[in-house]
Amino acid sequence: MGHRGIFGAGEAELTAQVRRTAGEAFRDSDLLLFVVDAKEGLSPIDEELARSLRKSQKPVILVINKIDNEKHEPLAAEFDSLGFRSNVLISAEHGRGILDLADAIDRILPPPIVDSRAASPESLAVAILGRPNVGKSSLVNSIVRSERAIVSELPGTTRDAVDVLYQRGGREFVLIDTAGIRRRGKQSTSVEIFSVMRAERSIRRADLCILIVDLTAGVTAQDKRIAGLIQAAHKASVIILNKWDLVKPNRNQKQTITKLVEAARQQIFFLDYAPVLVTSSLTGEHVSKLFGLIEKIQRAARQHVGTGVLNRLLRQAVEANPPPTIRARRLKLFYAAQSKGKEDQQLQPPEFVLFVNDPRLLSQTYRRYLESRIRETQSFPGLPIILTLRPRAKSAMPASRLRAK
Repeated sequence: MGHRGIFGAGEAELTAQVRRTAGEAFRDSDLLLFVVDAKEGLSPIDEELARSLRKSQKPVILVINKIDNEKHEPLAAEFDSLGFRSNVLISAEHGRGILDLADAIDRILPPPIVDSRAASPESLAVAILGRPNVGKSSLVNSIVRSERAIVSELPGTTRDAVDVLYQRGGREFVLIDTAGIRRRGKQSTSVEIFSVMRAERSIRRADLCILIVDLTAGVTAQDKRIAGLIQAAHKASVIILNKWDLVKPNRNQKQTITKLVEAARQQIFFLDYAPVLVTSSLTGEHVSKLFGLIEKIQRAARQHVGTGVLNRLLRQAVEANPPPTIRARRLKLFYAAQSKGKEDQQLQPPEFVLFVNDPRLLSQTYRRYLESRIRETQSFPGLPIILTLRPRAKSAMPASRLRAK
C-alpha cells in the first residue's frame, strides 16, 4: 500500500518498467487500491490494469476519484464494467468520501498481530490509549524501563501501534502503544483518519484498555470519545491521570489526588467501573500500582454471582424501583443467570442473561440501574457488566426458579 501511482504518464502504452513496478506492488501488498479518474472516464489502461489486478488474487477496492459533489456521482457508473465488488467514490482534493474509504479498508485488512513465536496465547493484551502527547510511549517506557518506543515532545509522533512484550511476576503482557486519537472531521488529514482506525482496531484486539488523560489539560471531549469507544467495545479498562509531576502540590497531596479522581469520574461517568490511577510516566511515580489494579481486575473476572443470589437481588431491585412503562407496557423479569463465558478469553466481562417478556422494554436508564444493583453484590472493578435479554414466556419458566430464595 506504500507504492506511488503506477500509471501517471497518461495513455501511453504500458512499459516494461511500469509492469515491473505493478508486479512488485501486487506482491508486496495485502490490499490494492485501484484509483481511477471519474472526469477522464474509463481508459484502455484502466481496463488492462483491471485485468492484471484480478489475476493478482489480492483484494481490490476500486477508488473512483474526482467525485467532487453529488452531481458528479453518475460518472462512476462507467466503471461498473470493470467488475469490482468494492467501489468507493471520493474526492481526494476536497476530502470527500475519505472516511468511507477508510472504513472499507478497515473491513478488509486483518488486524495487526504480535509475532506468535514471541507472544504466548496466555499473554494479556493491554492497549495504551489517549490523545497525542498525553504520555503513552512514556508510560510504556516507564513500565519496561527501556527506550523500546520512541518518546517525543511533538504531538502525534508515533503513528503506528507498536507492540512491546513485557514479563512481570511470571505473567506476560503485550503492551499495545497506539497512535493518538484525533477528532474525525472535515479538516482531518489521511494520517489522522488512519490513526483513529488503528486505535479502534487496537481496542478490539486488547483484553484491557488503559485510557491516559493529561492532568495539565484536564478531561477533554476527545478523552470522552476514546472512553466511549472502550465502552462500546465492552472492554476491561483503567483510567490513568498522567503528568502528576507537573501538578503535584507541596502539601495535601492525598487530598489533591482524591479531588482529581472524583473530577475525572464525574466527567467520564460512563466508564464508572474503571479504576482511576494518578501517575507520572516521566518520573515513574505510582506507575507500579498499575499492575496491582490489573491483578484486581483479573480476580474480579473470575467471580460468579450465584443464580439464587442474583434472582433475589433483581427481584428486590424491581420491587424497589419498577421499570418504566414503554408504549403502555412494562418490562417483566422472569429469571436471570450469569453465563459461563468463553474459557479462551482473557478478562471476559461478566455477562448476565435475563429472561423477560420483551427485551425492547428495557430502557438504557433502567439497564444502568440493574447493573448498579448487581455491583452492590459483586463490584467487578475494571469490568463492564453485560446484560443480555432474551424473550421468554412466564409459563415456560419453572415456578421454583421464579421463587428462588
